[in-house]
Amino acid sequence: MAQPDKSAKGGQAPQETPGSRVARQFAAAIELPFVLVADVLIGGGIGYWLDERFHTSPLFLLLLGGLGLVAGMMQILRALSRRGAKNGS
Repeated sequence: MAQPDKSAKGGQAPQETPGSRVARQFAAAIELPFVLVADVLIGGGIGYWLDERFHTSPLFLLLLGGLGLVAGMMQILRALSRRGAKNGS
């Protein structure tokens, strides 16, 4: 008779292999720069559009691009602190 899988029923979590840990760390290292670049591009793009619309040359581009940079840095720091807290436990 087959034993039920305890990991699927909320019993014990499956053990992490060294390869899966490395893959997870690699995925996080690849994800973080894209988060930063995406936030800056989105903010800068909206700023560029507003500058074109209101004829205010670099004002909104710089303002919203800078806000995108700050938002991206905050997201990176938040993700790193979550991962650090998860690994520390």
